Amino acid sequence: MILDNSTWSVKDKYVLITGATSGIGLAAVKELASRGANIGIIARNQEKANKVADELKQSFGHKKNIDVFLADMASQQSIRKAAAEILTKCPKIDILINNAGALFEIRQLTEDGIEMTWAVNYLAPFLLTSLLIERMKENEHARIITTASHVHKMAKMGINFDDLSAEQLYKSPKKFFGGPTLRYGETKLANILFTLELARKLKGTNVSSYCFDPGLVATNFNQNNGWLARSTMAVMKMFLRTPEKGAETLVWLADSDEVIDHSGLYYADMEVATPSVQAQNIDSAKKLWKISEDQVQHSLKLIS
Repeated sequence: MILDNSTWSVKDKYVLITGATSGIGLAAVKELASRGANIGIIARNQEKANKVADELKQSFGHKKNIDVFLADMASQQSIRKAAAEILTKCPKIDILINNAGALFEIRQLTEDGIEMTWAVNYLAPFLLTSLLIERMKENEHARIITTASHVHKMAKMGINFDDLSAEQLYKSPKKFFGGPTLRYGETKLANILFTLELARKLKGTNVSSYCFDPGLVATNFNQNNGWLARSTMAVMKMFLRTPEKGAETLVWLADSDEVIDHSGLYYADMEVATPSVQAQNIDSAKKLWKISEDQVQHSLKLIS
């Protein structure tokens, strides 16, 4: 895809992002706003989101459009409500960044009967994208960027479609590198497969799909899973990247014109990277897509 008479940048583009009240999401919106982007923050906590919005306005001027939309990424009803509000308020969506993520030590089910890590990390991006994609297709060019992780390589057997509720996975005897972390890796593998299949379905349209590995980043991630997880993260933080460094590839994917013709790829450190063999399995990507439509009871009608 080639843009006529222009070079792509985020200046004056409208960027929607989840997970922007802390970590790499917060670092990313600050940088994107500094480059002239208009920002739509999708967050569960209104107080935190409003604080970020106020900081962006104070730092980069009230002329920029900074919106806040409330949504609990674990609730399909909440996501649908937020998407409806976004479509009413936003005549244009140039970039959608699916960045929100979580890891839960104890297996939990959402109000929709979905295992929590899967719902937040994977199904939420799938559903949100499906609800907003038609608006994005109205643009000359649009981008969907999903935060993945090198941890996807821990799902060495791929996604266990026979245990999507993770009942067996959470019975793993090890704590930090057992069931919860393996489940997190499985959801990040799903993010990559989603990006791959989304790009295939969007072929011939004006929307591109990307995912990336931010690296090991010092954030508030995994702070709600008991003392062992907190202690482990505290030690690891001495060796981790800053949120700003972790957000570099995300910002680059949003702002660069180098990647326009490279939809469906996995990136790390602003370069194309090679994911696991399981993350390149087209049959798994297709199967995951169909299952996802069933889980959210919504068919993402694109190009087959």
